[in-house]
Amino acid sequence: MKFQLTMLACALAVSGCAGNAARERLGIEDATILKSGWGAAQDASAGAPTREWFDIYGPMGNRSKALDNLQQRLDSLPDDPDSYFRAKAQCWADVAREELKTGDRWGFVEEAIGQAAVLTAGLTQRSELSAANPPLRTVSMVRPDLWAVVNAIKSNPALPNCPKAQRPLACAEVGLMRAGYYAWKRNFSAAEQRLPEVQQALQQSAEIALQCTPPAPAIPAKMTLKADSLFGFDRSDEGGMLPAGKADLDALVQALREQGGKVRGMRINGYADRLGRVTYNQKLSLQRAETVQSYLRRHGVTVPMTAAGLGAEHPLVECQQKERSALIQCLAPNRRVEIEFDR
Repeated sequence: MKFQLTMLACALAVSGCAGNAARERLGIEDATILKSGWGAAQDASAGAPTREWFDIYGPMGNRSKALDNLQQRLDSLPDDPDSYFRAKAQCWADVAREELKTGDRWGFVEEAIGQAAVLTAGLTQRSELSAANPPLRTVSMVRPDLWAVVNAIKSNPALPNCPKAQRPLACAEVGLMRAGYYAWKRNFSAAEQRLPEVQQALQQSAEIALQCTPPAPAIPAKMTLKADSLFGFDRSDEGGMLPAGKADLDALVQALREQGGKVRGMRINGYADRLGRVTYNQKLSLQRAETVQSYLRRHGVTVPMTAAGLGAEHPLVECQQKERSALIQCLAPNRRVEIEFDR
């Protein structure tokens, strides 16, 4: 992910548009936008207002007054102005005000105010908000390549811990939607003129995100490790540990390093299935628990730990298959090592 963001930041710094016409450079895929003259559609699919649209945005009335009221609500929010949804709401409000000054009467101002209002209401009510950009009547998709950059930055696990990267990302999305509005009006040159600031914002967001640390993985109350992923068949020593099992334990070690103060102790319990002798299963489960304990100790885990082997106790599944291989497969969840954390 870090390499991907590095490449994106570099690409955005030097990217240029190739092609013979502005609308080709915009990468527009909507056929209704590309048609003009007698072949141009005039229906809802081409962005004509519908009764539903009027029902939603008609009651807005005075757009300037609606914006002033919305800005007051935004200013009263306690959220960090750089946080994603707060910044996005503000960018939508700013774009609405700028387009209102141009005398826009196509409906984009209403939709921009609506987007800002939805986000502001969600922030006020502390309700769950979606980072997706809903389709708008007055906006056509432009520059799919830049939307791919947006999605790549959004998928960066460090982004939630990085408000300074969230603001330029949010405003870049609004900027791309605004460019899509100009394209919808078939003003392709104006749409293209909006893109340099979008690219600059995305570059800034990607570069800042590179400097942020992903959130530490959460440590659950109990962690269950499949014995079949931890150890080779009938093995219980560290030499018999499998790569997948070691990877799980290494991730736990890293989480404990970052959140170690929150964990006061650990109980490691090994389990086996019901097949075989009871004494053997108890011994195997204990040895596996002790090996996990030793592995964690050797990799720097210092919190108090205990290891126990519980054999076939507390099965997670009950299986009645007659064919042995099918029975062994069915009983797999019972072969496990559980780690319980005291906080």
